[in-house]
Amino acid sequence: MDTDMSLIRQSAKDFAETYIRPMVMVWDESQTFPVELFKKLGEHGFMGILVPEQYQGSGLGYQEYITILDEISKVCGSIGLSVAAHNSLCTNHILSFANETQKQQYLPKLATGEWVGAWGLTETGSGSDAGGLATVAHKEGDYYILNGSKNFITHAISAQVAVVIARTGEKGDSHGMTTFIIEKGTPGFSSGKKENKLGMRASETACLFFDNCRVHKDQVIGEEGDGFIQALKLLDGGRISIAALSLGIAKGAYECALKYANEREQFNQKIFDFQSVGFKLAEMATNIEAAELLTRKAGMMKDNGEKVTKISSMAKLFASETAVEVSNESVQIFGGYGFTKDFPAEKYFRDAKLCTIGEGTSSIQKMVISREIRKDVK
Repeated sequence: MDTDMSLIRQSAKDFAETYIRPMVMVWDESQTFPVELFKKLGEHGFMGILVPEQYQGSGLGYQEYITILDEISKVCGSIGLSVAAHNSLCTNHILSFANETQKQQYLPKLATGEWVGAWGLTETGSGSDAGGLATVAHKEGDYYILNGSKNFITHAISAQVAVVIARTGEKGDSHGMTTFIIEKGTPGFSSGKKENKLGMRASETACLFFDNCRVHKDQVIGEEGDGFIQALKLLDGGRISIAALSLGIAKGAYECALKYANEREQFNQKIFDFQSVGFKLAEMATNIEAAELLTRKAGMMKDNGEKVTKISSMAKLFASETAVEVSNESVQIFGGYGFTKDFPAEKYFRDAKLCTIGEGTSSIQKMVISREIRKDVK
């Protein structure tokens, strides 16, 4: 690892240990989204990791992004998820597809953590079937009138700005959807109550509602009809985010289990020395290593401007399933203590499951991968 990457890793690790670890269970138990923490994350350059310096971002690449998410998620998956959603979805959508005026207006606020961003694609009736969304936007003069709702939106309540995809054409038409930038306080734009979740409880999730919400045509990202295509391209990179998030959670669960196995004694020996435990930890370590290699390859290809549809889905699929498996085994190694909130294993276990669901379920990843590998048939 080069010196710069070592410094970035150390910076993220120090931040997580200083500002996140002491509050992890407080935020989790109370389902508090710590807004002030995100301003501090912005001060450290973690809210605009991929944003060029001209927009007050850190100007880093995907390898650095993976490293930062890995270290933060190792301490708290909730904060890692929120950092991932802010960076790779809302902020990156504007960075990737917005015009220069829109970039100048929004990126500096998002990259510095002055503003937290949300991204709205999922709806109550269209989760995996993103093309079937029902939120509509009808054009009236220089404005679009939006009606409908979005579901499971990270930062729906606290975000100052949301990037939202709505239908401007026929249902199911991949060129019938358009992306809008909508600021908090826009008449007809509101959020619902916070979801009461199994895990990732410090990462805010709620609905967004649009009731005759008037949005000026200047708030459209790209051209009318580009929204779905933009979203699919964005999710390719977003899956690298979830892979990195999964990687951090898996490492956190593994490291606490490894430490415990070397401290806990039964039958006059460390439980690590029982083959069943030692072999379990060996498998956990191996799968984590493999998940990191897949994730790093996806990041390298993304930095090189290569198509990452297949590899990012592979990384997301493998890393997220690894996080679930490793956190499950971590609870098992802790035994009865693993089932209590006095030890860290149970939180990794609860947080990990979202990784196999968000930004495309494991089944969707397999569908994407199968479509891509079919192209390899000569």
